[in-house]
Amino acid sequence: MRSKFLFAPLLCAVCALGLIGAPQSQAHGKQARHRPPHALARHTGLPPQLARLLAASRLPAAHVSLYVAPIGDADATRRASPRPLLSLNANLPRNSASTMKLVTTAASLDLLGPDYRWRTATYTDGVIENRVLHGNLYVRGTGDPKLVPEEMVKLVADIRDAGIDRIDGDLVLDRSYYGPGIRDGGPIDDGLDRPYNVSPDPLLYAFKALSFSFDASAGQGVDISVLPPLSPLTIDNGLTAVGGPCGDWLSRIHPRLEADANGALVAHFSGGYPVSCGAQQWNVAAPDANQFFLDGFRALWLAAGGQLDGGVRDGVVPPGARLVASYRGQTLAQAIYDMNKFSNNVMARQIFLTLGAREERPPATLDKARQAVHAWLAQARLSMPGLVLDNGSGLSRRARITAADMGRLLQYAINRPTGQQFMQSLPLVGVDGTMRNRLRGDGVSGNAYVKTGTLDDVRAIAGYVGTAAGSSYVVVGIVNDPQARDGIALLNGLLDWVYHHAP
Repeated sequence: MRSKFLFAPLLCAVCALGLIGAPQSQAHGKQARHRPPHALARHTGLPPQLARLLAASRLPAAHVSLYVAPIGDADATRRASPRPLLSLNANLPRNSASTMKLVTTAASLDLLGPDYRWRTATYTDGVIENRVLHGNLYVRGTGDPKLVPEEMVKLVADIRDAGIDRIDGDLVLDRSYYGPGIRDGGPIDDGLDRPYNVSPDPLLYAFKALSFSFDASAGQGVDISVLPPLSPLTIDNGLTAVGGPCGDWLSRIHPRLEADANGALVAHFSGGYPVSCGAQQWNVAAPDANQFFLDGFRALWLAAGGQLDGGVRDGVVPPGARLVASYRGQTLAQAIYDMNKFSNNVMARQIFLTLGAREERPPATLDKARQAVHAWLAQARLSMPGLVLDNGSGLSRRARITAADMGRLLQYAINRPTGQQFMQSLPLVGVDGTMRNRLRGDGVSGNAYVKTGTLDDVRAIAGYVGTAAGSSYVVVGIVNDPQARDGIALLNGLLDWVYHHAP
């Protein structure tokens, strides 16, 4: 019998970039690394199947939190959370990595609504004559989390429709919607060129990242393509197709992205690319946000038949400037789908900051966003004294939540009018997103929507499982340990156990 929460496999969305950071290691002892399964079952109350997996992982039980509870109706869960079917260390605050995005998701659906759209607007204080703008074009953003080429081209068309073919001034970028310091937030590690370390930006374009694709056919060299289109961008392709195993192909092609004396990007590749690798991708953060925005806009502007004579600089829309064109991006419902399916950190941070700006007025700050979420939790009667939000994405060493509180959040979210949109934004186990390659041959495949969380010392899952018996459960699992990767089998086993054995 199938659960009421089961749906056909979801279509794959545009893949976002970057997952892994490096939280500080926590101290750990030996108290449970060698405990036999039967002793673990007695000590933890876990069913034998899970006790065996915990023992095999050699992780201390004290570093694992598990929580499983039946989904109750809205009235019942408002009065009290359903009694858990399984609970282990469920009230200890843990770093839950990217499952923290579920707090941001639930709050945004309530506070902004699924149809909320971000506005990007252009202004000028110049004069338009004979389809030439004599003056600057100001671009003011509000933190659209998915201003990608397919969306930017619509803004370009609207500017052309306003009677402009040529811009003989500069592109002036107004980022005043965010408070000072937001874009200067430090990365979680020293991977400054990693897309997961991209900072929020009111005018974030294409996640401020490039995706280079490589393909080799024997005797035909190596083809390199890139998204998004930039003008100018030079690809110095010194690759040759070679035989042998794929292996660590990236280190063999010596990728390097740099800006020339004029700020234009040049991508260098040299060495041998194994034909056996087929098609591969290298994702890298752009070094400069302003130049990246200019080059991306210019590529689309030129493709539409326009001309841009000036450069790019920061500024604000001056008093008296006239609106040229404005564009509203994709809906929040579309944004959370991509954010959660592919664990896009900068999208989560953009949405989180929007909560602060909308509830507490611009400019957006992290403190305003945190205040907005805590006020929402209080109004929703979801008090979480152990919650540490940090930046709303889970890409943090400081963020904390208990497994029980995450379970309560899942109960609340599924019972809201937006419950189906919330649930369907999560990866479908064995089918798509970050869960597409896990449990593919198992009965739970296609029967659970589960958000994943991954940091160097963290593995986590949180979501919904429809069981073989036809019931539905919230499931949360969090491992905090220097060897957290050894807990993946345990977390997979938790989903499998709930599907096959929960009543």
